[in-house]
This record gives sequence, structure tokens and C-alpha cells, in this order.
Amino acid sequence: MGWEAWLTLSVVVLVIGVLAFTRVAADLALVGGVALLLAARVITPADALAGLSNPGVITVGVLFVVVAGIQRTGAVGWIGSKLLGRPKTQLAAQLRVMGPAAAMSAFLNNTPVVAMFIPAVRDWSHKLRLPASKLLIPLSYAAILGGTCTLIGTSTNLVINGLLMTEMGRESLGMFEISALGLPAAAVGLGFLMLLGRRLLPDRRPAVSVGDDPRNYTIEMIAEPGGPLVGKTIEQAGLRQLTGLYLMEIDRDGDVMPAVGPEEKLRGGDRLVFVGIVESVTELRKTKGLAPATDQTFKLDTPAGNRCLIEAVVSDTCPLVGRSIREGRFRSVYNAAVIAVARTGQRVRKKVGDIVLRPGDTLLLEAHPSFVEQQRNSRDFYLVGAVRNSSPPRHEKAPLAMVILAAMVAVVSLGWMDMLVAAMLAAGVLIITRCLHGAEARRSVDWHVLIAIAAAFGIGRAIAATGLAEYFTSAVLSAIGDRPWVALAVVAALASVLNGVVTSNATAVLVFPLAVSTARDLDVSIMPFALAVMVCSAGSFATPMGYQTNLMVYGPGGYRFGDFVRIGLPMNLLIWATAVVLAPLIWPF
Repeated sequence: MGWEAWLTLSVVVLVIGVLAFTRVAADLALVGGVALLLAARVITPADALAGLSNPGVITVGVLFVVVAGIQRTGAVGWIGSKLLGRPKTQLAAQLRVMGPAAAMSAFLNNTPVVAMFIPAVRDWSHKLRLPASKLLIPLSYAAILGGTCTLIGTSTNLVINGLLMTEMGRESLGMFEISALGLPAAAVGLGFLMLLGRRLLPDRRPAVSVGDDPRNYTIEMIAEPGGPLVGKTIEQAGLRQLTGLYLMEIDRDGDVMPAVGPEEKLRGGDRLVFVGIVESVTELRKTKGLAPATDQTFKLDTPAGNRCLIEAVVSDTCPLVGRSIREGRFRSVYNAAVIAVARTGQRVRKKVGDIVLRPGDTLLLEAHPSFVEQQRNSRDFYLVGAVRNSSPPRHEKAPLAMVILAAMVAVVSLGWMDMLVAAMLAAGVLIITRCLHGAEARRSVDWHVLIAIAAAFGIGRAIAATGLAEYFTSAVLSAIGDRPWVALAVVAALASVLNGVVTSNATAVLVFPLAVSTARDLDVSIMPFALAVMVCSAGSFATPMGYQTNLMVYGPGGYRFGDFVRIGLPMNLLIWATAVVLAPLIWPF
């Protein structure tokens, strides 16, 4: 090998080491590796930036917008809540989590699916008296397995598809072309989780408890007359044993019920008084059929879909101190509605409009996001900050959003459109129909993920251009001879090992040139190699840093590194064996 190949190998090892043993973000580590190769002139600027124009990378970015539109209308949350139900056993609960997660991840990028399910599963586990650690690893693993079943299930599939299109000059894979391998792999993985893996899950509480937040808000909500909650019991409406939030009383036509039983049926116009932390209040505000008891939210100038929740601490120089919220005309002065008040951990036993403001009161407001900038330096408030992901869902748009998603999947499945074109059209229609605003669409794109994938393309170009791939291939072939199946097993094993220390997308881009080189030297089809690499790169279970969904459940589940190794290593071996055995049978050498 020349010095360029040795330098490329050193950079690859360095990047892997940084990702494995430090907390440096994947995008920074990979961009740093590309910068070193670019500075040494191992690759050209065109090679370094090639990933930014790859169809797979662009498709991943557009799908972030599509999924944001589905989430913003509350459609995904509605599906999840309907599918979870109330199982009687731990195994049934795990099946209720894994089934929907795997199915939805086949048609939605699995990262936002897991992001949507985490708070729902944590609340749900609390109601079932089950530790979240028994459910969150199965959630992540099921989403990963479901993502291997279709072309759009995970960004890794799209990356490999983009490489096949640009490097091999072939047409895009069909929506379900990889299902012949992905479905058996998912079945094997889910079967292991149900039979053996579930017994290896730890019984552990999350490292941080939502009950540790000292700010307890009192919020009053009204059961909307004619709404979906009318006629349901407290239990059926999901308002019992809420995490970080509890139902204190119901005011029904002036008759206060301080001890509300789970079988109490809701009536239209019931005023429900909750006490809890801001994160739980945010989720409560997204419940269809509940509305803030104050009528001030209906008088705001800003449309409901454009508002968010904002926390503001009243200062001693605020002109409304000593006056009630109604008397001070808070809404008229600030164009914001007070929906809850927190006061030194004590419940304020008054209706929101009758509360007399004091210095230090923390107000939970509903207002346009611009309120934060307008009042950040105001003497009226000590602190002002927006609550993340607090905009109310546009429930009325949910059916339309689901139709748009179904249409996108249908046109790709029938071969009428390329995945990128269909995703761009779906994103455009979601924005035009106001399921998603333009600003929300821009914020929904996870640039860290896209930059990491694009940078990995630059390193992959260096591996191919310097002859490192050919050297590795010749070393493998000299050791195993002219045996394609053994060569496939080695390449797939490399992908399975690498995905534990670098991201699945980076693994796919780094191993793909080796797969192409090996197939060419053996004079066999690239397809079994490419599809095995696709499944083994995406099947990252043995470490938390290998796939973003594992990292997402790491903290909320209170997991340790060894928990993933104990359960995930057998999973990696099973998926590797399934891919190596089936890929050549489906796509012959």
C-alpha cells in the first residue's frame, strides 16, 4: 500500500477510536477525518462533498420533514396510543411495544418513531407498574428490525441504495425489494427478544426521575362537550396515574369532587384540575378532547397551531404584581394566555384568572414563539423560555396527513415514482395543506445526522481511491480462496463489528467499497454483498453508540453499557447469520 492508503487506514482507526472512547459527536468526528484526508490531498473537494449530493442522503433529509408532518398533526401519537392498550402481563406489554414500533418503522424512519414512543412508553409503563427498562430496549431493537423491511425504514437502507445508484449505475431498489431479506431477519430478531432476550433485560429505574422537578403547576382543563373523552371513564381516557401529573379534582357545575375514582365517567364541560410538572402538562395539552379552562386562549391573535408553551418568572418590577391575572388584563398586555401557575411548590387554590400575581411566580403561558424574544430582556420577567415540543397538535389535519403518507408509500411501492421524488412531493403537500409550516419543516431536519452521513461518504471515497479496499480484498481472498460465501461472511461480519463503534450509516459507507471490490475480484454479483451489508450495518444492537435509537433509550431506561452487550451481541450474531445464509439464495452470486 502507498502512504495514502496507510494514512486513510490511520484516519479510519482514529475516527472509530474517537467515536468509541470519547463523547465527541459523530458528525464532528467524521468531518474531522474528512478534513485530515482533504488537507493531505488524499481526496479532492469533490470527493469530500460527494455525500451532500447523494440521493440517499437527500432522501433521509426530506423524510425528516414528512415524519414531522405526521407527528405535528398528532397522527403518529394517536396510532401509538390506540395500539398500546392495557396488557395483563410483561410479555404482552413488550409485544404491544415491539409490534407497533416494528410495523411503523417499516414505513417511517425509525428514529422519529422511537422519539415519539419514548414518552408514551414511559407513561404507559408507569400506569402498568412496569419498569421502563423492560420496555425501552425492545422498543429500540424492534424499530431497528422493522426498518430493515422496506427501502424507507431506515436511513442506512437509503444510503446503500444511493451508493448502488451512483457507484454501480443501477436503478433504485423497489420499496419492498429488500423485504425478502429484511422480514426473515426481523422475524429472527423479534423471536429471540420474545423467547430469550426479554429475560436478560434489567429491572432498573431511569437515572433521572421526572418527579424530581420542583415546579408543580396547577392547570385546569375542560372536557370539550361532544369531544372524544365524553362518556369515557377516567381510566379509559388515560387520565389516571399520569407520570409527573395527577388529577386532583373535578368541578362539575360547581360541585367539586376531590377524590376522583378511576370509574368516574367524564361529561362535557367538566373542569379537571391537575397538578404536575411542565413536561407532563405539555403532554396533557396534546390530549384530544381537553382544552384549557381559561377562555383567554380563544382570544389570542395567533392561531392555535402557531403557538407554543412558554415559562416566565414574574419579577418584582412587573406592573401586574399585586393584581389578579384577569384584573391586570394579562392577555391584552402581553398577547399571551396564562394557563397554569407554579408558586414555590404550593397549589394556588383559585381559578387561573383570579390568581393574584406575586414576584417569583412561574407562569406557564400559551403564546406565539416570538414572545420569548420580545420579553427576554424585559424588566417584567426574570426569566423567559419556550417549552420544547409544546405546540398543540393539529388534530383536524391528522386524516389528511395519513392519506398523504399512504399515497407516498403507494406510488413508490407501485414503481410510479422514485423514493426521493415521492418524499419531496409528500413534504410539499404537507406544507401546502398546512399540516406543517415552513419554519417547522426547516427545524425538523436533523443536520447532525445528514452531515455525519455525508462525511462518511468522503471517507468511503478515500478507502476506494487509495487502494485500501483492494488491499483488504486481496488479503481476504488470499486467506479464503475463491469462495464467495465465505467472503460474504467476512464482509458482513466486518459490518456487524463496526456498527458497534461507529454509526450504522458510517458503517454502511465504509464497508460498501470493500463489498464492491470483493465482488468484482470474485467476478460475482454485488447484490448479495450490498444487501447483506445493508442489513448487518443497520442491525446495530451490541452497544448504545452504534445506532441513534439505542442512545435515545439509554438515559430514559436507566441502562448501562453492559445491558446492550448482554442482549445485543446475540442479536448481532443472529442477524449476521440470517443475512449470510439468505442473501445469496435471494440474489444469487
